[in-house]
Amino acid sequence: MKFPRHAAIAATALLSLLAVAACGADGDSTGSGDDAGRGEVAVASPFPTESIDPNGPLAIDGGTRVASLQLYSPLLETVGPGKFDGRAAERWEINDAATEFTFTLRDGITFSDGSPITGRDVAASFERTVASDSPFSANFKGVGVKATDDTVTFTPADPDPALPAKLTGVMITPAGATEGSYLAKPVTSGPFQVESFTPGGNLVMVPNEKYWGEKPKVDKLTIRSIPEVAARVTALQTGELDVIWGISDDQVAQLKGNPEIKVVSAAGSGVITMWMNASTPALEKAEVRRALWQAVDFDKKIKALFPETGELADSVIGRTVFGYAPQKPVVHDPAAAKKALVDAGFDFGKTLRFHFSQAQFRQWVNSVASDLAAIGVKVEVLEKEQAVYTEDLLALNWDINIQQVGTLGLDASYNLGRLYTCAAKRTGYCNPELDDTLKRAGTSTDPAKRQAAYAEATELIWNQAVGMYPMFVKNVFATRAGVQGFVPDGEGLPRFDTVSVDE
Repeated sequence: MKFPRHAAIAATALLSLLAVAACGADGDSTGSGDDAGRGEVAVASPFPTESIDPNGPLAIDGGTRVASLQLYSPLLETVGPGKFDGRAAERWEINDAATEFTFTLRDGITFSDGSPITGRDVAASFERTVASDSPFSANFKGVGVKATDDTVTFTPADPDPALPAKLTGVMITPAGATEGSYLAKPVTSGPFQVESFTPGGNLVMVPNEKYWGEKPKVDKLTIRSIPEVAARVTALQTGELDVIWGISDDQVAQLKGNPEIKVVSAAGSGVITMWMNASTPALEKAEVRRALWQAVDFDKKIKALFPETGELADSVIGRTVFGYAPQKPVVHDPAAAKKALVDAGFDFGKTLRFHFSQAQFRQWVNSVASDLAAIGVKVEVLEKEQAVYTEDLLALNWDINIQQVGTLGLDASYNLGRLYTCAAKRTGYCNPELDDTLKRAGTSTDPAKRQAAYAEATELIWNQAVGMYPMFVKNVFATRAGVQGFVPDGEGLPRFDTVSVDE
């Protein structure tokens, strides 16, 4: 969405400013709504929408995140590494020490039920995010919050120059919202509101007539869950769907030859990430984990399975992210890998549990398991429903996993600082040296020092093989030719508030 006045603010530059003007209003910021009511749009995601609670335990699950972008407003949105536009926030101020962040809300903004959005609603949304103990809430440990009717102030215990980037994921909901509020038709703060919702099934939305920004240009938006890519592609070609994503590379080539289809690419921050649980005795040694990585021919897999949408990764975070630091690739050498496993005393009688969710990973996982089997490593492939996968992921009930990990806010603090500390307990890996490095990276107000510390942390994670980091992911969407105004956001995620359909 375009705002009346653009404010692109580098997070690192913010520290030298006491006040930053964001998106004021040159004219009517609420939008006239004259373009609304131009048909219906149906889209399909590769992952189910199990929840529409934007600040609950599944807040960063793929289906929930996409739904949240349509239904709720954050204070800010990311438009580039360290750059933001105001959403519900009209302006914000940051002290020189990066220990106090005050956001002033737009005048007169309301929820979908007409009740005013206040700073207290923002504070309650933030507090509920922290209390949910979700993977996302780890970003905000030790951050205090206080509010008035039109302001909200965050006070981290330690300097946190990346806090604006992290806050882009906190969606504004009413102060009184509970888990039960999201089972049917919740009160929303974004461009759409819910008409109906079936967990794991369809999410049907209509325009939020009380939305403070420009109104959606369609009468209805439906997000369907169609995990099989062939079914999504067929539905797009027949006109049953208007937009799809999560497309296999062979299907991308096929769709590019169809004059009724447009293929849209968007730079994202996604990295195919395969953690190896260092708390599992068989995987506690870095030599073992690195040998397993060396045993898999990822370059060949990418060229065979993802020639359009994949690229061999050279870091644990994407190139578009502040803190990116390239590393020396791990060269495929199965003979050397097996020797390293023998030298490290690896137990070849142990069966490693390789768990995953989402159908698009199935062929990849089986191929990786085959490469490991070729050097005598036993692997049990376990495909799980998304909710079970997430529960087991957090409980470390796995030996190897696979997921596409993006970087919300395009700042390395979101990923490295959230996922790789001993306290996070996300990978089974704990290293006090890494903790100290990440603390320096997360608290320094000097951008150069932050970058250098993230480079140190990345090198340590890479060389210790906390996981395998094989592939950078390009986000690819396909739309019907009649779909207009579809532009993924700064993180490469789909938004539909600007979409219209030619009838």
